[in-house]
Amino acid sequence: MTLKIGVIGTGAIGKDHIRRIRRNLTGARIVAVTDVNAEQAHGVVQGEGIEARVYDTGLDLINAPEVDAIIVASWGPTHEEFVLAAIAAGKPVLCEKPLAVTAEGCRRIVDAEIAAGRSLVQVGFMRRYDRSYRQLKKVLTDGAIGAPLTLNCAHRAPEAPGFSGDMALTDSCVHEYDVLRWLLDDDYVSAQVIMPRSCHLGEQEGYQDPHVILLRTRQGVHISIESFVNCQYGYDIQCHVTGEKGIASLPEPASVHLRLEAKSSDGILVDWKDRFVDAFDVEFQEWINATARGEMDGPSAWDGYVVALTADACVKAKYSGLIEPISLPECPAFYGR
Repeated sequence: MTLKIGVIGTGAIGKDHIRRIRRNLTGARIVAVTDVNAEQAHGVVQGEGIEARVYDTGLDLINAPEVDAIIVASWGPTHEEFVLAAIAAGKPVLCEKPLAVTAEGCRRIVDAEIAAGRSLVQVGFMRRYDRSYRQLKKVLTDGAIGAPLTLNCAHRAPEAPGFSGDMALTDSCVHEYDVLRWLLDDDYVSAQVIMPRSCHLGEQEGYQDPHVILLRTRQGVHISIESFVNCQYGYDIQCHVTGEKGIASLPEPASVHLRLEAKSSDGILVDWKDRFVDAFDVEFQEWINATARGEMDGPSAWDGYVVALTADACVKAKYSGLIEPISLPECPAFYGR
């Protein structure tokens, strides 16, 4: 069986997904696309040499009889409408983050999926598919370092074009909120945000950078995340877990070690897509395979909802200066952990 996929949004990320499905993956083909910029959508179809119909709207694409499954890669505020429509149509959907721009919107998706009685929604938290994170997950699951006690993490990017307000907490750090919860198989109970001296690039753009985010889990694990989106030197993701018997660190991306001009050095990536390009391939291949089996085994709508609640608590903590509770409802049996 070849899964026939429709893609909503043909900007940078949507175009990348179309390219990887056509060139790198098996078991699926793109049969439909749409974008608010119709000319761009036609250009992507022609540029990739695919036989795909360009639809006027995302809703038209979702309800097209030739489309088996949907990828939502459009502007964030459109996600909720398209995911709800996919659920109503009974079609599996992989939605790039955010699942919805509010926690309330995420909850509406959760409730709609439960009412439909079938797991249809996956959220694009690709770090769970990164080889290095999976290696770290295995160390923790096997109990090699004993029970985790603390995590010290960093999310650094060379620059943040287009960032404003609280986007470091609500946009980039959502990947941290999801992958750390997945690593620990634990939920958060509180958030605190500390604002160090701001770097001059952030000040020029009118937003705070960096942030230090402190999370505590139900099992008492203490997490520190340094979010620094204008670090200038490269794209650098770090995670160090201190356990009862030892320490485990996220492996560095492979690079050639140089001894040159009286210096010993390793390269650092600059583009986040280069850091996680392989993870995207694994994510989409596993989604295609699971969807073909009639299953959904990736980050769920519930995971998207939990991340939204966590982001809201972090924003509240930033302005209150307090340790803010994260009150999660009980996970519905539909999404059994």
